[in-house]
Amino acid sequence: MTASHTTKTTRQPVQLAAAAVGAVFLLVGVLGFVPGVTTHYDQLTFAGHHSEAALLGIFNVSVLHNLVHLAFGVAGLALARAVGSARTYLIGGGVVYLVLWLYGIVIDHDSAANFVPVNTADNWLHLGLAIGMIGLGVALTAHRRSTTSR
Repeated sequence: MTASHTTKTTRQPVQLAAAAVGAVFLLVGVLGFVPGVTTHYDQLTFAGHHSEAALLGIFNVSVLHNLVHLAFGVAGLALARAVGSARTYLIGGGVVYLVLWLYGIVIDHDSAANFVPVNTADNWLHLGLAIGMIGLGVALTAHRRSTTSR
């Protein structure tokens, strides 16, 4: 009789954070397509500032915006499998949201350049996401990086 060996992998905090962030993005992407949760759903456009649809009645969304959230969520879940890729997802994603925040600050929200679309609430959310994701990626791997560099 042979003994069965099961290997249980313990996920590191950075992996759990990346998975949680990915799951939230998946949820947000799905909710962007749900009438009622997304107000003015009948005005949802593929892209551009003409979309008057708003997730939770606050954040402008479009089909493209929702699809990006879904893709970002899938990426988070996939990259959470390893510590290095989870860290890269959080920090890299945070940098993407920092750039998106800057984009939202610079462009005229009523112009054709607002293809995402974004509004003031989105801008503040993007800044918060940038700080939070970069902070998680750095903080949750700081000890690991300091012990491996010795």
